[in-house]
Amino acid sequence: MIKDSTRNDPSPKIPAIEASGLSKIYSEGVVFKKRFQALSDVSFQVNQGEVFGLLGPNGAGKTTFIKILLGIIRKSAGSAELMGLNAGSRSARRLVGYLPEHLRIPSHLTGFSALECYGNLSNIPTSEIRKKQDRVIELVGLTGRANDRCRKYSKGMLQKLGLAQALLHNPKLLILDEPTDGLDPRARADVRNIIRNLKSEGVTIFLNSHILQEVEMICDRVAILNQGILKYCGPVTEIGEFVQKLSGADTNFITMEMEISGDPTAIHQSMEGEDFSILSKSDAGIFTVKVNLANQEALDALIDQIRGQSVSLLRMKRQESSLEDAFLKIVSE
Repeated sequence: MIKDSTRNDPSPKIPAIEASGLSKIYSEGVVFKKRFQALSDVSFQVNQGEVFGLLGPNGAGKTTFIKILLGIIRKSAGSAELMGLNAGSRSARRLVGYLPEHLRIPSHLTGFSALECYGNLSNIPTSEIRKKQDRVIELVGLTGRANDRCRKYSKGMLQKLGLAQALLHNPKLLILDEPTDGLDPRARADVRNIIRNLKSEGVTIFLNSHILQEVEMICDRVAILNQGILKYCGPVTEIGEFVQKLSGADTNFITMEMEISGDPTAIHQSMEGEDFSILSKSDAGIFTVKVNLANQEALDALIDQIRGQSVSLLRMKRQESSLEDAFLKIVSE
C-alpha cells in the first residue's frame, strides 16, 4: 500500500478529507456472486485550503471514492471523514459543495431561478438564496447574464452556473468532477481563475479530472489511483523524482536542453565525452542540444568546457517530467 507522504504533518488543522484503509467491493448476481474490488485499502488526506487533484485512468476508482465521500454509496471497509465528520453524514454534507460531471440544468430556467431550484433542494431558504445570488453570480463571472434563460448559455456558462449553485451555502469543501471537460481554452482559463480565487478565500478544492495539463497548472498535490490502488500521493512538483525512484533511476540524473552558437567543430568538442544529441539547427547557426548528465557537478563542468571552446551558451533549460509523463509511467507500473 502506498502511504501519503504528508500524513504525519503535525498541522493543527483537521484534514478536509481523510481516508484510512478505504475499500469498496461491488457484488453482482444472486446465486453466483461476482466480486469486483473498486477500492483497495486507500489511505490519504487532503489539507484544508489546498487544491487537490484525484487522477487515474477509467475504472481506477475515482468516481467510487467521490460517491463514498458524498454518502451516495457505502464503503466496504476502512473510514472516510470530511472536516472530521463521518463522510456521507448529514452534518458532513452540509459543509460540501458539489459540481457533478454532467449537471443537467432545465433550459427554461434563468440563472437566478436555477440557483433557487438547486438551493431549495439543499434546504436553503429562498430568502437566503436571494441575498447570496448576486455574490456567487459575480464570483463565477456571470454578472449581466443571470436573468437569461439557460437555453442561451454556452457550455462554459452552464459550468460556471453549476459552480455558483455549489457555492450558495458557503461550503468549506468544494468537490468538482471534471470541471473543465469539454470547455474551450478561454472557458477553462475562467474556471481555473475561479478555483484560484476560491482557494484564496480559504475554500478547499478537491477535483477529479483527466485533463492532466489543467491539474498540473492549479493543483498543489495529487493522488493517483489505478485499479483501486493508491499509486502516488504528494506534491505535483515531486512526482518526477518519485517516478525516478520507482524505476530505479538515479535521482541526481539531469537532462538539459541547450541552445548553443559557434563553430560546429568547436561545439562537438565542447560536448566531448557527454551523452548528447543535436535536436535542431537554425538558419542563424544556433544548435539545440539535448545532453544527459550524471549530476549537478557534471553540469557545472560541462558549462566550463563549453566556455573553454569559445562557444556561446545562449539558453539552457532543465527538462522535467510533466505530470502526463509521470502519470503514464506510474499507471504502467
